[in-house]
Amino acid sequence: MEFSVKNLDDVVVLHVDATSLGGPGAHQMSNKIRSFMDQGISKFIVDMEKVEWMNSSGLGIVIGALHTVTSRNGRLCLINISEKTEQLLKITKLERVFSIFNSEEEAVADFSE
Repeated sequence: MEFSVKNLDDVVVLHVDATSLGGPGAHQMSNKIRSFMDQGISKFIVDMEKVEWMNSSGLGIVIGALHTVTSRNGRLCLINISEKTEQLLKITKLERVFSIFNSEEEAVADFSE
């Protein structure tokens, strides 16, 4: 799985640079998040704008990332999710677990509250 990283002061934005989420490299996101947390960062935004679909492995990736962050008293949210991803999160009732925003600006503003 490929992603790029953008730092916004005390918030890290992980842009998923793939049309699907899942498969090989699933642990890359959690490893990257752990690395940032070791540097004192505790706020994360996962930008899923390019993700058109995800399978159970993809769900595992975002759940694992959320667990990694919340177990160390951090926060993680998702932005720019597709309609298919939104439906999957609703079916699995995970929309109750994740903070989901339409834009980076909304997510950053929520972190500031």
